[in-house]
Amino acid sequence: MESTTLSGRLLLAMPGMGDARFEHAVIAMINHDREGALGVGIGAVRSGITLHAMLRELEIDPGAAPDVPVHHGGPVEPQRGFVLHSGDWEGAGTIVADPLCSLSTSQDVLRAIAAGEGPQHWLIALGYAGWGAGQLDGEMRRHGWQAVDGTPDLLWQTPAEQRWKACWRTAGIDPALLSSQTGRA
Repeated sequence: MESTTLSGRLLLAMPGMGDARFEHAVIAMINHDREGALGVGIGAVRSGITLHAMLRELEIDPGAAPDVPVHHGGPVEPQRGFVLHSGDWEGAGTIVADPLCSLSTSQDVLRAIAAGEGPQHWLIALGYAGWGAGQLDGEMRRHGWQAVDGTPDLLWQTPAEQRWKACWRTAGIDPALLSSQTGRA
């Protein structure tokens, strides 16, 4: 059983964690409980996929939405869309992951963004990172991940390719000093 929830925090992949899919990953944690965990990657964007292309594929007029890159949310269900957004918008099925953000998966949020009526801050991702019961806790004990508190600036103002280093610095750690090997006492 977890002693603390990671919901509403950021997970940073440790150097040398052993899974190339998560190298320099930054995961916004949405849910973490006894049954498992779910997060959305915010540390990398998908090459060649933009919001306007995604909206047109869904037959939604891009309208007022800027044509921004789509993030690589994770290896699970890589075709499924997720919208991380500020708490000033809520629709059916929105999950609040305080204090970090909210998550919506319905097309309602995409329509609201396109109409200029959506949340003030948002980012789009395809796929997610998921863990079964106790799996994430085990990976953390093996030094695969580090949890840090997120800030609005890290999520909404920091470019994806700079988030991993910026998150470490916010936690007071120089990422250049991190070792890719762990020891045992």
